Amino acid sequence: MEKIAVLIKQVPATENVKIDPESGVMVREGLAVEVNPLDLHAIEEAVRFKEKFPETRVTAVTMGPPTAVKAARYAIAMGCDDGVLVTDRAFAGSDTLATSRVLAETLRKLGPFDLILAGERATDGETGQVGPSVGSLLGVSVVTYVSKLEVQNDKLEVARAVEGGHESILSPMPALAVVVKEINTPRLCTLSGKIRGKKAEILTLSSADLGLSKESVGLTGSPTKVVKVGYPQVTRKGRKISATEDFANALNELELFLSEMRLEGVL
Repeated sequence: MEKIAVLIKQVPATENVKIDPESGVMVREGLAVEVNPLDLHAIEEAVRFKEKFPETRVTAVTMGPPTAVKAARYAIAMGCDDGVLVTDRAFAGSDTLATSRVLAETLRKLGPFDLILAGERATDGETGQVGPSVGSLLGVSVVTYVSKLEVQNDKLEVARAVEGGHESILSPMPALAVVVKEINTPRLCTLSGKIRGKKAEILTLSSADLGLSKESVGLTGSPTKVVKVGYPQVTRKGRKISATEDFANALNELELFLSEMRLEGVL
């Protein structure tokens, strides 16, 4: 095995995210960011393959705004050899399909790769669609929910986490594997790794570099349309009843309160 690609994403490091009600796009300005936690397991697995097969070169690929270069540098700090940032204002608002097109074209340009690794899902979207979609667009084998991964005689020996246990399959290569967090424990970056990541030259690609039309990416190239954005209203209707002096009266108040809640359909 000579070349491995890892798909990673920079996501908000908080649950307090907002959606633009007009465009339906997540508002990311002003939020602290981090590498998607589930992608760290894909990076770790790629680096372990590199340690097992020293001739292997690992490339981390991320799509996002210019600030997402930090994600590529973090992947290098963990042990990847190269980092690639795919960024263009034309990509803004891309749904999972448009994102998959961009990443698939990037891998075609940089490849071919023997193995592509991806995290199970991104914590800001929770769709789990990009990894398998990229594999489908590339026409390679796709294995999902991978909890164990070995390479034997140019084939992947895979354990998949399924309901009720695991299943073992043998997959041809090249392949794309979507890993779950149970596959490993991501390492911490060493000081030397952080220095290497900071000094690394990150390749930056645009839509023009990939030969993608503006109609195939961004909001225009996204078949998913957000029709309406709403936020759940958290309301609590409570009443404080004291039973320290008159227990019988407190019990009557409680019964009355429960009856009111049943009439309102709460209970």
